[in-house]
Amino acid sequence: MRVDKVLEENGFGSRKTVKRLFQRRVVRVDGKVITDGSYNVDSQLHELTVENKVVSVPRQHYYLFNKPAGVVTARTDKNRQTILDLLKEEDKKDDLYPVGRLDRDTEGLLLVTDNGQLGYQLLLPDKKVMKTYEAIVNEVVTEGDVEAFLAGIVFIGGERCKPAQLSVLSSSQNESCVRLSIQEGKFHQVKKMFLAQGKKVTYLKRIAMGPLVLDCHLQPGEYRPLTLSELQSLKPYFRYKKEETDINE
Repeated sequence: MRVDKVLEENGFGSRKTVKRLFQRRVVRVDGKVITDGSYNVDSQLHELTVENKVVSVPRQHYYLFNKPAGVVTARTDKNRQTILDLLKEEDKKDDLYPVGRLDRDTEGLLLVTDNGQLGYQLLLPDKKVMKTYEAIVNEVVTEGDVEAFLAGIVFIGGERCKPAQLSVLSSSQNESCVRLSIQEGKFHQVKKMFLAQGKKVTYLKRIAMGPLVLDCHLQPGEYRPLTLSELQSLKPYFRYKKEETDINE
């Protein structure tokens, strides 16, 4: 949650009054002076103080899903089951939303949270968050395909993808099982990349997104809260401004 919003909710006054606290350099996160009210904090990761007094930060929620095929990555849908429909009643919160999207027929890792700033940061192109997939392709994937992906696949129309890491896990006469890591998130990107090589993806599953890895104990449709270590691994994505000054300045 934004620091300025936390301070407003804790009764530090209007937005104008809160802004003066930043100007006075009395707001600190983990001992560092914060002058930007949009700084993102979480109660499990940060200590927020004003004039050296600890301020309570509201709890936010983070769920790691194993999305099943057939479920829509959306908050609401009139005709189909959404990822939020899989939540237990006690876990449902108004501001929860899926970070990014997986196609309806794609399975695997999906983060659902009510921390909108974190989700935004994870999707920013300049953050270069790696997304890793396992796929089954309907033909033999060759070394030429691997080289083409590394060079950057070109779609029909001339759009070029960023270099991607492709490896063959197993192969037979009729199909290949592959692992693919990409930094982008274009619409139907993985499927289009293979189509550009004359091949079709018949099964797709995301197994990692940045530091988060799909829990092998989660069956399709199941989810769990992030562990503290998983949440800590996301801490770099809470910061998107230059680190500010140390407490000893």
